[in-house]
Amino acid sequence: MPTNLSEITRPEVQDFIRSHEGADEKELVLSRKEILGLPSAEIVQQILGRRKTRKKLPSWYKTSGVVYPPTINLEQCSSEATACYKQSLVGELTPVPSVVADVTGGFGVDSFFLSKSISDVHYVEPDATLFEIARHNHRQLGVTILHHNTSAEQFLNQMPENVDLLYLDPSRRDVHAKRVFKLSDCTPDVTTLQKKIFEKCHWVLIKTSPLLDLQQGLREIRSVRYMHVVAVDNECKELLFLADRDFIGTPEIRAVDLYADGSIRSAFTFTPEDERMAPVSIREPARYLYEPNAAILKAGAFKLVGETFALTKLAPNTHLYTSDHLLPNFPGRTFEIITLDPDSKRMQHLSRTSINILTRNYPLRPEAIKKKYQLQDGGDHYLIGFSSARKKHLALCIRLQV
Repeated sequence: MPTNLSEITRPEVQDFIRSHEGADEKELVLSRKEILGLPSAEIVQQILGRRKTRKKLPSWYKTSGVVYPPTINLEQCSSEATACYKQSLVGELTPVPSVVADVTGGFGVDSFFLSKSISDVHYVEPDATLFEIARHNHRQLGVTILHHNTSAEQFLNQMPENVDLLYLDPSRRDVHAKRVFKLSDCTPDVTTLQKKIFEKCHWVLIKTSPLLDLQQGLREIRSVRYMHVVAVDNECKELLFLADRDFIGTPEIRAVDLYADGSIRSAFTFTPEDERMAPVSIREPARYLYEPNAAILKAGAFKLVGETFALTKLAPNTHLYTSDHLLPNFPGRTFEIITLDPDSKRMQHLSRTSINILTRNYPLRPEAIKKKYQLQDGGDHYLIGFSSARKKHLALCIRLQV
């Protein structure tokens, strides 16, 4: 990490970083021990940081004088899209919290966006260098935040009584930098801290890996009132558990898919009871196929999505749906079947073209299908392998933009 922020932010250093954003970083390190009086490795770290944030954090990328930590810290931080969503989520609470503490501050992305709508935000980070980088960047970005160079546990012991909401994004790496997934293995361990947290504030917002099992999260985090599955461009990015210390009951689940700029493409809200009670009808594939987006699939609304949009399911464990007539605005991907179960002659013809291959509850994986039929990736058509209630199918399809 840079040891001297004033050196990294010198105009000539910043100009070099911007002008060499597309340079070969390995060549820079090997060919030059120092650049403008700084170790070349520190300059390369800044170049890599700019590349990483160009799409993930455009506000940082566009702001002059921003300093970047190692790539691992950038990988762990929220994207601008998901941080904006958390900002709106907290802003929808009644009453809106006036004091929020982000006790796993990291690179400071969530603190920054929360501060845009919350009057007092506390940023807490034990790593001294990362703390200084975040504090510097917050100033460059023009927001006022209270910074604390301490651990989440220590901050909790001395936390002001007027904190309304505590936000935690526990680190999902152990002391050996290996990934962990259980909440109790993350740092800090929210499963043991939650009792102390609820003694001091009303709301707790916890971000977890999208790989966490939802039911496990709901078992380990008490008083969850709202559970959000957040995807960006149909890729599941994070799970958010919003706990209310006074809440007793069934949580509301919201599956949301965002555009890259943070605006909402689709949102599907339900309760576990809604899903349990939803009827399901099964039929063989009709003209159109529908695949729910990643957030809905992660949230587990397998029956309810079919009932809500008047679609039939292909099989209990095949999360594809079908209809005779085109359904517009479905929250996911829509395909039109051109040929169901193409014959050998048609498959031979496909081997001379490029095609996208998907499998859903099908015995062969896409790579095996490619090898079997000598297919190439790409093109505008899709070959979808799936199981209906009666048999296994291959469907030649086109994707519809509706």
